[in-house]
Amino acid sequence: MTLVTLVTLVTVISLFSAAPAGAAEYRYWSFWQRGADGWVYATQGPSVARPGDRDVVGFRFAVSADAGSAKTPRGRADFDTICADTRADDGRKRVAVVLDFGVPADAPDGQWPPKPRTACARVAEDGSAADALAAVAKPLRYDSSALLCAISGYPRTGCGEPVSGQRDERGTDGERGETAGDDGADDGGPSVGLIAGVAAVAVLGAAAVWQARRRRG
Repeated sequence: MTLVTLVTLVTVISLFSAAPAGAAEYRYWSFWQRGADGWVYATQGPSVARPGDRDVVGFRFAVSADAGSAKTPRGRADFDTICADTRADDGRKRVAVVLDFGVPADAPDGQWPPKPRTACARVAEDGSAADALAAVAKPLRYDSSALLCAISGYPRTGCGEPVSGQRDERGTDGERGETAGDDGADDGGPSVGLIAGVAAVAVLGAAAVWQARRRRG
């Protein structure tokens, strides 16, 4: 094997290894803020975001790969409806909170999502979205990195874990027509990573042989 052939082979393997094998998906609570045009994926975490009086925030539990594919909270999301029975207090603000526990297809094994609901939180003027959430949806669970893991105790376990393999088909979401489906997993054939790994071992072996022959020459 010549040096040129070896370099070419390494280049091909590198390109092949870089090919996407399907975006990873994660099961987690996403955080949203309601704007004039609808839900907007929050750019800050709930412990940092400071909603104003009469703002609406939402939380949705689902399986998704990133913000672009995340599912928005369902249900009524206007402040006047959610906080109609909550009076204003001096020195405190009202924040409407939409809680969507997701669909059965996205639930961890052995668990079933509660029905979506809304609540009106009354918190201090400098309160965060996390403060508003804690006022209406305890118990909350966070991990050591302050990632929100559970709202009102759901889910019981897990926190932002990757989801692999076929998700089951435990029901549909009639309001949005969401159904359980393929999550991008492969059909059981060898993955790109495995093929690239085997090829890389072959390249290293060929390189060792080439170097040995060069030293003998």
